[in-house]
Amino acid sequence: MALVSRPRAPLWLGRLSRRLCAQLRACAGTMARPRRFTVELPDCSLTHFILGDPADHPDARLTALLGPPGRSYALCVPLVPGRGCGPRVQAARRHQRLLQQLRQGPLQRCQLSKLLGYGPSDQAGAIQHGFLLRDPSDHPDTRRALLQLMASCQEAVQPQLAEFQADSQGLLWQRLWELRGEGEVQVDCACVLQAPEPHLHPLLPDLLNSVVFQDRDAARAVLEEPGQCLPWLTNAQRRSRKASSRSLPLKDWMPLSPPPCISQWRKIFDDEPTIIRRAFYSLGNYLVASEIAKESAKSPVIVDRYWHSTAAYAIATEVSGGLSFLPPAHHPVYQWPGDLLKPDLVLLLTVNPEERARRLLGRGLEKTKEEAELEANNVFRQKVEMTYQRMENPSCHLVDASASRERVLQTVLQLIQRAGH
Repeated sequence: MALVSRPRAPLWLGRLSRRLCAQLRACAGTMARPRRFTVELPDCSLTHFILGDPADHPDARLTALLGPPGRSYALCVPLVPGRGCGPRVQAARRHQRLLQQLRQGPLQRCQLSKLLGYGPSDQAGAIQHGFLLRDPSDHPDTRRALLQLMASCQEAVQPQLAEFQADSQGLLWQRLWELRGEGEVQVDCACVLQAPEPHLHPLLPDLLNSVVFQDRDAARAVLEEPGQCLPWLTNAQRRSRKASSRSLPLKDWMPLSPPPCISQWRKIFDDEPTIIRRAFYSLGNYLVASEIAKESAKSPVIVDRYWHSTAAYAIATEVSGGLSFLPPAHHPVYQWPGDLLKPDLVLLLTVNPEERARRLLGRGLEKTKEEAELEANNVFRQKVEMTYQRMENPSCHLVDASASRERVLQTVLQLIQRAGH
């Protein structure tokens, strides 16, 4: 809650022949440049590996994770070089289509995990999104289905298919395949080695302007990419200007984020790739700001959710792993956008999980996707709360809302008075 009072080719994972092992070692030096990868495990920990030379002491844990008795594959969506946010939007769409295909047919038997490919530098835009597939039964139809998926790709840039194999000496290898003509061709192979954990989550350089937007223009640019349709935005802005001319008392004027003028498109954008969905919610905050700007000059305005909520859920959702992998305190991603109307006071009402479940049940309404996730996933709930607490300029004032309404109201009024309102 925010208070504003003034404007602001088929291969099996068994043992390989000595001759094939020698061939694998011989091709290990063909890597154009090293790539690092990270995978989120079921316990919310992250494991990192790198493609390199087998002399660099392989780790048996990786062989256990990716090697036999099952078989593991990696599918990555290459990021085509280009200017602006266009390449990110296109890659996000390819990634989403790929996810939908992986959840169909024989590929449903695979255990699916997020896979991030990243380089040694911390440059934004260097992240390669993909999937790690683990087939515990090593079924021959799995690899066949993956090759068919690549063949059916109508885009100029195909996803990259990698296959993990263990040799007779326990070394784990990744073989990279491409479709050329009527068959698949191995274009690279390298030894899979344990990589040291990076100082910060590899996704952090990409958070700004792909998950959390620094300003309105950055969010709008995503939705103005070729292929996007923006008549809804024009209509929403017109309605926003019309709504801002109203004069309503505080108890009747409590705008929501996203505002009603674009809420009819919420379900559509919830099905869009992450960067498009986050841009939609980000622009919703600016529309809310235009609605409250005029009213806040006359009397205080309370907003139910605002930028803090948009950013907190985006960060907690997109940054894989547990609490320790969130952006550190004072990271730029926690800073309020400079061009967005800033609240004078932000209150974060909290209750324990049991009380929240009881109140939701008492509403008699269907749970939202976010509410269901908060209830089912304790780690996700903790990440959301920690992200809220790290917000700055302005920060969130925590209010224990488990007490009676009257007591909570008194606490809130005291905080408002201390803030000088």
